[in-house]
Amino acid sequence: MGKQYKTLQQKDIDFIKKQKLFYLASSSGKEVNLSPKGYDAIRILDKQTLLYLDFPGSGNRTYRDAMAGGKFTLVFNAFEGNANIVRLFCKAEPIEKSDERFEGYLSHFCVNEKYIRQLFIFDIYAVETSCGMAVPYMKYEKERKSLKNWAKNMVEDGRLKEYIDEHNEPPSLENLDVIRDTLFE
Repeated sequence: MGKQYKTLQQKDIDFIKKQKLFYLASSSGKEVNLSPKGYDAIRILDKQTLLYLDFPGSGNRTYRDAMAGGKFTLVFNAFEGNANIVRLFCKAEPIEKSDERFEGYLSHFCVNEKYIRQLFIFDIYAVETSCGMAVPYMKYEKERKSLKNWAKNMVEDGRLKEYIDEHNEPPSLENLDVIRDTLFE
C-alpha cells in the first residue's frame, strides 16, 4: 500500500498542485503543532524543495520550530477522485522579509508582500504515499477570503506589522494545567 522514497515523483507533484487543502505539522521539542492550510500557498521549486507562503496568525509555531531545527510533515490528501495521501518529511528554513532572497522567492506568488508574515523553504528528506481509502469524499466549495481581507484591513489601518510583532511568539501551553485546576476547583 504505502511507499517511501527520497524525492517527489512527477505524479506526486501533479497531485499536490491540485489540492486546495493541506496540513502542516511541526515539532521542535515543544508541543506538536498541526495546522490546516489553504490558499494558493505552495510552490514546488524542485523534487526536494517546496516554497510556502505564510500568512499572519495568532501564533508563529512554524517559525519557532524551524528556528529550533525542528521536523516538519506536510500532508496532502484527496477528497475527490482516486484515494491518495502524500506525506512530505522536511526541514524548514524561514525566509523573512529582511532576507535578500525574499523578493525572488515572493515572485513565485501573486500576493502583496504587505499581507504576509514570511516564507518558508521546505527541504524534503523523505516522501511517503499511502492509500487514503478512509478519507471521505468532499466537494470543494470556495476559498475563504476572511484572512486575506483581515490582513488587508490591518495594513490599511497601519496595524499589521505591530500585530505580527506581538504574535511572533506562540502562546505557551505550559500553564494549562494550572488554569484547568483553577477553573475546576
